[in-house]
Amino acid sequence: MLRFLTAGESHGPGLTAILEGMPAGLPLAAGEIDAQLRRRQQGFGSGGRMRIEDDRARLEGGVMNGRTTGAPIALRIENRDWANWRERDVKPMTIPRPGHADLVGAVKYGYRDLRLSLERASARETAARVAVGAICRRLLAELGVSVGGYVVQIGAVRAALPDDMAYPERLIRAEENDVRCPDGAAAEAMHTAIRQAMAERDTLGGVFEVVALDLPPGLGSHVHWDRKLDALLLGALGSIPAIKGVEVGPAFENAGRRGTEVHDEILVEEGRLLRAANRAGGLEGGMTTGQPLVLRAAMKPISTTLTPLRSVDLASGQPAATRYERSDICAVPRAVVVGEAMVAFVLAGALVEKLGGDSLDEMRPRLAALRRARLADLEMDNVPWRFE
Repeated sequence: MLRFLTAGESHGPGLTAILEGMPAGLPLAAGEIDAQLRRRQQGFGSGGRMRIEDDRARLEGGVMNGRTTGAPIALRIENRDWANWRERDVKPMTIPRPGHADLVGAVKYGYRDLRLSLERASARETAARVAVGAICRRLLAELGVSVGGYVVQIGAVRAALPDDMAYPERLIRAEENDVRCPDGAAAEAMHTAIRQAMAERDTLGGVFEVVALDLPPGLGSHVHWDRKLDALLLGALGSIPAIKGVEVGPAFENAGRRGTEVHDEILVEEGRLLRAANRAGGLEGGMTTGQPLVLRAAMKPISTTLTPLRSVDLASGQPAATRYERSDICAVPRAVVVGEAMVAFVLAGALVEKLGGDSLDEMRPRLAALRRARLADLEMDNVPWRFE
């Protein structure tokens, strides 16, 4: 079983993550984690915090001589901004910001200052998730699986991605601009939209896709609700701050179509079972089909706006306008990297569960022996039987 926990606050000394269940023998260097942390810091529309931080992971357990040991992996990321906060008086925060955890956090935990909600609810915590995801990506790569993402919409601007643009090409093109959009023309329009929102003291949300390639069929299960892979993936992406909607493949578009237009017909070619399309997004019955896994996440506009919103001062009980806290104008390009990390974690966990074993050397031959979508692997009894 693969699981992780994070700890730390936005302006505290740092972030800590512990990843448990990673098999022994996985080659791992801190530089691989740092590369993903740098990607998370890059994206047009980012706020001033990204100019302060220089995120690097320090491995503190579970890795020796450049390989995982099978023990829990501990890592730490320092907050450089901590130096700007540690020796100053923090002003009381009593006006909750709509869209944030400020008010409901205080209701739940009885906080007497709203910053106690803000500090842990902040998206700063996702740096630790990206570090964990980088380790999971390393395991996936060793098993021949890749994960990547790109932006398909910011505000009202939508990318036009032709069906014949292969996923590897989309992923390459996405890294060629700072909004991570494979459509160059749309990327320019997204730039304009972000600049306009900035000038108008507002924020923007959008939509990004995460894809996983070369997955074997049969990861996940249909036998229990909490083992369905689509449920785990939807929950993982939905746990990212500001993500309010997640779909598998073109799920919401499929909802407006008839069944004969949606379901991927099964074909046979030289003993291999193939699909005529991939409208299911790579998942059926809670399990991978072996086709590309395609997930899409909708991110609401950042809740901290330069234009004040109406609220109430909880100290006085009087109506009050929100006060601005340093934040992004648009975080969608950076959220792509967090989405990749969460998908990588879920898929790595599914492979660990499917293959078993305590080391990478034990997992590799088991992957090669998995049943595939081939007629030769699916011998049928083809005789009547009864429930008895």
